[in-house]
Amino acid sequence: MRNEMTLSFVAIEENEALARMAMTCFITPLDPTLEEISEFKTIVSEAVTNAIIHGYNCDGKSLVTIHAVIDDNKVMMTVEDNGEGIFDVEQAMEPMFTTKPLMERSGMGFTIMESFSDSLSVESTLGNGTVVRFEKTFSPVTEVSRMR
Repeated sequence: MRNEMTLSFVAIEENEALARMAMTCFITPLDPTLEEISEFKTIVSEAVTNAIIHGYNCDGKSLVTIHAVIDDNKVMMTVEDNGEGIFDVEQAMEPMFTTKPLMERSGMGFTIMESFSDSLSVESTLGNGTVVRFEKTFSPVTEVSRMR
């Protein structure tokens, strides 16, 4: 099975839930386990939240764009913003690093995304935005698992 979608929305915190739910609906044909759904929703949530909060400072007018492709049992996804960009991607991906300590951000977003995905990459240019790419493979469905 192959499917593809693109979703764009305004950079407000409420749209994180929209992105999470839309992407969860998109992967439903893969018949994911509850654990796979939870991990996938977390990756989407972290990537979108980073774009809204760090890329755009919740400006409420700029767009975050998600592009996703399902190919067999693998999902390839990008979350893109045209915001501030990341000064040092390597440093930003270190556990506990945050540029928003006053907002009580934990600095674990990239670490969490990396642990729940098969691959994760981040490309960013100051003043031009950030693209987060990840892949996640879902377990093939067996007849036994469908019966439980």
